[in-house]
Amino acid sequence: MKYLPLVLLLSVTTVHAAADVPLIINGCTIADHSQCPGADLKGANLSNQDLRNMNLSGADLRGADLRHARLDLANLEKARLQGANLTRASLQQSNLRLANLTGAKLLAIQGWGMFAQGAQFQDADLSGAYLQFARLSGARMHSANLRAADLEMTWLSKADLKGANLPDANLQESKFGESNLEQANLSGSRQHYANFQDANMEGCSGCPTTWNK
Repeated sequence: MKYLPLVLLLSVTTVHAAADVPLIINGCTIADHSQCPGADLKGANLSNQDLRNMNLSGADLRGADLRHARLDLANLEKARLQGANLTRASLQQSNLRLANLTGAKLLAIQGWGMFAQGAQFQDADLSGAYLQFARLSGARMHSANLRAADLEMTWLSKADLKGANLPDANLQESKFGESNLEQANLSGSRQHYANFQDANMEGCSGCPTTWNK
């Protein structure tokens, strides 16, 4: 029977123990259910981290790397996420109400049931995002890129989508009541049973021309 040398065994044990130590940034412990309201995480590398159920309300996450991070059920209300990279992050049922995601990258995020009422997504890239049942009422989405995004059953009432890009998006049963779609591009999108009641469609490409206001 062969035995590992003592030095090698101790080395393996030390590495394993280090891997169990949670990441701490400016006093904020990055872990499930951690409480970090108003935390300073500007520019932090949080890629692949588990931030589920964390309280990050009002946190500064500008320019943070959140690629592939797990943020399901996290509280990000009023968080500052300008320029953050959330590519392929999971944000299912997370709270992003009134958060600022101007210029953020949200490519192919998993945002089922996400709450983002009144959030700012100006110039944000949400191409390929999965946003079924998300609440985006009153969101500001000027020039946002939503190419091929899945917005089925999504609430976008009173959202400002001026100049937004939504070609090939799934808009089935989505709610655009009183939204601003001025100069938006909806070409090639699926719109079965979508609601455009009282929406502003001036200069919109691909918006329904037969909708009764």
